[in-house]
Formats: sequence, C-alpha cells, structure tokens
Amino acid sequence: MPRWSDYTTGERIKILRGRDIRQSDLAEMTGLSVPTIQHAEQDKRLTLQTLLLIANALGVDTSVVLGQTAPRRAMEQDDRAMMRALSRAVHDIAAGVLPDGGTAPGVDEVSENCRRSWDLYWQGRYVEAGALAAPLLAEAAALLREQPAGEEAAAWGLLADGYRLAGYVANLLGARDLAYAAIGHAQTAAERAGDDLRRALVMSGRSWVYLRDARLPEALTLAERAATDIEPRFSRATTGQLVAYGSHINFAAVVASRMGDRERVKDYLSQSHATGARMGAEARAHGTVFGPVTAATQAVGINVALGQTGKALNLIKDIAPEHEGALAEAARHRYAMDKAMAQADAKLWDASLDTLEQALAKAPHWARHQALPSIIVQKVGKGSTARLRRVSKLLGGGIPGTGPSGFAPATARTAL
Repeated sequence: MPRWSDYTTGERIKILRGRDIRQSDLAEMTGLSVPTIQHAEQDKRLTLQTLLLIANALGVDTSVVLGQTAPRRAMEQDDRAMMRALSRAVHDIAAGVLPDGGTAPGVDEVSENCRRSWDLYWQGRYVEAGALAAPLLAEAAALLREQPAGEEAAAWGLLADGYRLAGYVANLLGARDLAYAAIGHAQTAAERAGDDLRRALVMSGRSWVYLRDARLPEALTLAERAATDIEPRFSRATTGQLVAYGSHINFAAVVASRMGDRERVKDYLSQSHATGARMGAEARAHGTVFGPVTAATQAVGINVALGQTGKALNLIKDIAPEHEGALAEAARHRYAMDKAMAQADAKLWDASLDTLEQALAKAPHWARHQALPSIIVQKVGKGSTARLRRVSKLLGGGIPGTGPSGFAPATARTAL
C-alpha cells in the first residue's frame, strides 16, 4: 500500500474530500470555483491561497495536503473539523482567550453538560463527545471567571473535567500533541481545584497517553500512583470512591500487563476484583465506569496481553451475554475485541473473525477509531476468505498513517 507521501497533492485532496464531498461542495465550502478545485486535483495549479482554503475546508493542516504529515486512518472530514475546533478551544482557553458571550451558566448547568459529554464518550461516540468538549471548556472557563475570590474550586474542577475529556478524545483519535496539552492543562486545573480525586483521574489519564506513546515504565509509575493516592477504606467508601479506585487499579493492571509484569498484574487484578465485588454492580462516577463485570471483562484483555490465551478463554466462558449488557457500550465493544484477539491467538480463525465481524457491524462509528481490529485481522493467518473480505470491508481500508501529531502506529501492546 502506498505511503501518504507517495500520492500527488491532487490525489491527496481527492482522498481527503472522500465520497461524501463533491467537487462542487468543496468549491462552495472554500468560495472557489469548480474549475479551480478541478485544477488542484489534477495537479495543474495550486496557489498558496487555494491550498489554505482547501486545507481549512477539509479540516486538516496544509502539511497533510502537501504530504508532509499523514492523516490518521479512517478520520473523516467531520472528525477533522471536530479536532481542529477542539484544539482551538484547548489552546485558546488555556491562554485566557474566551468567546464573547453573556452571563456564564451556573455550576449545576455546567455539571450536567459535563455529565452528558462523558455519557457520549462511554457510548463510544467519541466525535460527538469531542464536539461537546469544546463548548464545555468555554462554559467552565466563563464560570471560573465569574467566581468570587476563594470560591473558584468547583469551577476549576469542571474545567479539569473538560480538559481531561478533550485529552481522552485526542488520545483516541491519535492527536498526540493535543492529548499531552489537554491532559497537562487538566492537571493544572485539578491542582487549583484542590481535589485529590480529580488529581488522580488526571494522573491516570496522563498514564494512558504515555501508554499510547509507548512510554510504558512512566505509564506504570503514574498508574500506580493514581490508584494508591485514592485507595479507600472499603468499610466506609462511597460508590463514587470505589468506581474511581477500581478503574484506577484496573488500569494499573493493564499497563503492567503490557510490560509483562505478571506479579504486579496478579496483585492489581486481585484488588480490582475485590473492589468490583464490594460494589456488586456497575456504576458511573467522575467520568468513568467500573464494577464487577468491568473487572472480569478487562481481565480477559490483560491475560491476552500476557500471552495467557488459555486463561483468557476460560474467563470468556464465565462471562454471559447478560453480564455484557451491564457494561458501558464502549467497554462492551472493547471486550469483543479482546475476545476476538484471544480466539486469534488460539488459532480459532473463524471464531475470531465472527466475533470481530459482529462487533464491527454493531458499532462502526466506534470501530473506526480503534487500532485493534486491524491488528486482529493481521493475526488471522487462516479463515474463511469470504469472512475476511467482509471484515476488511467493514474496516474500510483507510489511509495509512501515524496520526496527525505523530503517535507511532499502534500495536497489540499500546492499542487500548
């Protein structure tokens, strides 16, 4: 498959335009004439002004159009537009640049908008969550600006939540620099809020960015700190505290599994399962979800990462469909990927492709932002040719690349 830089500039414009945007649509979006768009795509003539207008309309940097930077696989025009708006919001608000507007909404309204944004995220609707994160940041910043001295803690906390959401979306869509920037601003806001729980949530988020960037030792250090800093006393812990601790200690197990540290994994999984058992059911709090089913299903992926295929398959046998129904949608889809990976490792080719095909068909919008499906297909050396074709079609082929800001291509160790 050709590299992004192997295409001509005109070919890159056509690919970025895709099937949903006609030449006449792009002309209207840019204010240029159709012949000007045609000349650009035919590599006949492309002035600097035309280049800037086309790049802006397609939601990419000029470096992407010129082939100097590759776009992320499966990133569509709406995705790119959302990412540019989110990037502007993160950087502008951190610099104190707020949109003009009237009175800021109250704490309750911003809190509700924050909850809705996180709900979209856990449904696997990342582009929609990212689209809401930009105005959420503006609302939280406006709220902060109106608070009397000494009463800003709640607003700082909401701002930290907004930045963390922006960082998570950027991390999933492969925008490394934006992910680092957003999680850094989230850390500052959490510190200003004086909220230990939010500090731990941000620390765990930074660990995830490190994991995606293959900085495994640093990721593990942060994941461990995030969990130990908020370890509750079970006898008097609230549901919210258990959700936060369980998700943090479970993530520490995930990172340890990527490093092959079985002793740490065993310890962390034990604590994760104990926390889930104490809760008795799945619960959402602080922009995260955890419970006994989450602990069990994520243990599958953790054992896959450790190469313990038999153990992963045995765990799968104990997870019934009704158990999966208790998970957040994104977690349910991710479990399907882990299950398909375990089946592929066991050379159950058709079973793996069947699991993968069902998951991709149920959640195409979620799947196109994931690296693991392609890794699973690469693992499947044998299987139904017809099914392989169907799965490949669902994956959409896409454009090869490393991401708009340079994450290394995801592997089975860093895809999460």
